[in-house]
Amino acid sequence: MRAQPGAAAAAPGDATATGGTAAAGGDTAPGDIIVHSCATLGSTTLVIHLAGEIDRFSAGPLRAMLASAAADGYRSLVLDTSRVTFCDSGFLDVLDRWMRRGFRLRMEPPSPAVRRLLCAVALLRGRRARRSGPGPSAGAPPGPPTPRTAPPRRRWAVALSAAGLS
Repeated sequence: MRAQPGAAAAAPGDATATGGTAAAGGDTAPGDIIVHSCATLGSTTLVIHLAGEIDRFSAGPLRAMLASAAADGYRSLVLDTSRVTFCDSGFLDVLDRWMRRGFRLRMEPPSPAVRRLLCAVALLRGRRARRSGPGPSAGAPPGPPTPRTAPPRRRWAVALSAAGLS
């Protein structure tokens, strides 16, 4: 099944979703998401096996599928991304929307592409935390680093933990 962003979600089975246009800016050759299988564990856990490329254009059908799953009462998501070859901020947006609802996410196992993206997010998060911490006083002699309190646990910490990266 081929769909444009905002179209109906891909159905279970070997479905492919593609979207995007050059007019939207960015890459003119959008990737394909392949949903190899979609199953349930219990009454509130959805298990999805993904493959292919997940970019901001092709993420629309996955986003719609997860919105539909949330409306149907699913509160926990297990993503098998072992066959994902590329992902960008479009995939992060899908994960972020799911977790902003307070739902659980687990990735088993993350592919190298997914791992790289989540590691980049972790590095940026760490860099921002270091920049926002207290700096040395103008007249103070250099000394041991000032202990900093840990920033509040954010939803990306949960995603990184779920991928085994924290």
